[in-house]
Amino acid sequence: MEGKVYALTGATGGIGLALAKLLASRGAKVSLADISQAQLDKAAEAVKHASTADYTDSIFTQTCDVRDASQIQAWLRSTVDKFGKLDGAANLAGVFSRASVEEQQLGEWERVISINLTGTMLCIQAEFEVLSKGGSIVNATSIAGIRGSAGCFAYCASKHGVVGLTRVAALEGKDKGIRVNAIAPGYVDTAMLDQALETTTPEDAAKAIGALPVPRKADPMEVAKLIAFLLSDEASYITGAIYSIDGGMNV
Repeated sequence: MEGKVYALTGATGGIGLALAKLLASRGAKVSLADISQAQLDKAAEAVKHASTADYTDSIFTQTCDVRDASQIQAWLRSTVDKFGKLDGAANLAGVFSRASVEEQQLGEWERVISINLTGTMLCIQAEFEVLSKGGSIVNATSIAGIRGSAGCFAYCASKHGVVGLTRVAALEGKDKGIRVNAIAPGYVDTAMLDQALETTTPEDAAKAIGALPVPRKADPMEVAKLIAFLLSDEASYITGAIYSIDGGMNV
């Protein structure tokens, strides 16, 4: 990955930050986008210590709301202006929401869909315009994008939608030489998991995690390593795949 350029949304979250640090440690240049400049500054400082290259030449940050196509396009143009190219992108921006079918409010539905699904779609469209031939995109779906999850109506719908986006983009990426895949995490030790489990007692959460074939939460770096593989040339024969990384939750 030495000298490659990768763009990440959701770059200050648990998985996004782990991926940024991993890519930088392998000699890649990273462009980090998120909603908060303050959080981006903290992330850049953490990535700085992992990078094998000069800080100013290997890391770029820009605030970006993935619901706004013009912001995505401006960020990616700035990325290419700084680094000269774009080799891959990880679309990791997302939010969690809990509501049953009957409880679901339209405003919250629209917020979740606009970030998790429409945001991913807008990123893919913009990335198709600037990615170098042979480039790679990795989207973030979820175990909730593979099976039903009671009480997570909008979130589950949004993540199922990302699976569809990924597969269509993989087919249409053929002529551009762009591969498109997705990762589907289960329990990962992040702030989003804490939010997802906040209505669950610690005892019930421990019981659910303990029932997995691999009875623990994933470390964000484990997920980052899977994303890095899919972004890399080592995965050059893989496209349209949805990779579960869930400790066997979907078995």
